[in-house]
Amino acid sequence: MSLSVRLGSVELPNPILVASGTFGYAKEMAGVVDLSRLGGVVPKTITVEPRAGNKPPRTVETTAGLLNAIGLDNDGLDEFIAKKLPYLRTLRCPIIVSVAAKKIDDCAIFGERLSAEPGIAAVELNVSCPNVSGGVDYGTDPTLCEKMTAAMRKSLKLPFSVKLSPNVTRIADIAKAAEAGGADMISATNTCYGLAVDWRRRRPRLGNGCGGFSGPAIKPISLRCVWQIAQAVKLPIIGIGGISTVDDVFDFLVAGASAVEIGTANFYEPDVTTRILDALPVEMEKAGIKNIADIIGTLEM
Repeated sequence: MSLSVRLGSVELPNPILVASGTFGYAKEMAGVVDLSRLGGVVPKTITVEPRAGNKPPRTVETTAGLLNAIGLDNDGLDEFIAKKLPYLRTLRCPIIVSVAAKKIDDCAIFGERLSAEPGIAAVELNVSCPNVSGGVDYGTDPTLCEKMTAAMRKSLKLPFSVKLSPNVTRIADIAKAAEAGGADMISATNTCYGLAVDWRRRRPRLGNGCGGFSGPAIKPISLRCVWQIAQAVKLPIIGIGGISTVDDVFDFLVAGASAVEIGTANFYEPDVTTRILDALPVEMEKAGIKNIADIIGTLEM
């Protein structure tokens, strides 16, 4: 029985990764999860320069999900390479570094610096954060998405994914643009744009006003996006959005994802990845599946 999957040139021991922004830099979860069992870790998104993030409150629980407006709070590329990456290199699982470029010129900086660092399996280019000024510009306009992707391809010697937003009219068009720009894979999706209010105070519950909505409620949206992308491009897809059970994983795989990232579920069930990893071979045996890669993209519509 084989759990291994491929994302282009990147081979993963299994399809279970953890999503950026929900797992810290992995060290925070080392006492809860056997990190060596994971198919991969996507640490918190980094920017070229440090970011303070948005004013609090930054998170609020809602029905069947979580609304957040963290604002890409991070210490910047230099600090990540000096302080975070050395620990990540010690993990016995693939590391996919998540980056967000404020402008196209940032891609050259990321490409040059990260290409020179050992221990990185791939990069995830986040063009879909709804919580920062201009955070979704490159993920909602196909022309801009292709330009930024091409800039990253020109400078980066590692394989990379483009993380797309569900907050668009036709996500297939954005995926095609990322493919044309030279992306090796697609991550889908980031959070949905949402709002929570305190009607008694006539105020939003988040300090930033609106924020990104994630959790079980967005699964049908993300699953639809993955299926549409799979029909439009030939790139491998990492499915993200509302995944918390082994059945969720298989749903995304048959819809066209080659791997998945577990996100919000890490907050309310920190060992969710372990539970799913334990359940995968059990469900495969029940279904007579010997190679998990064989079921990728087998959904019949």
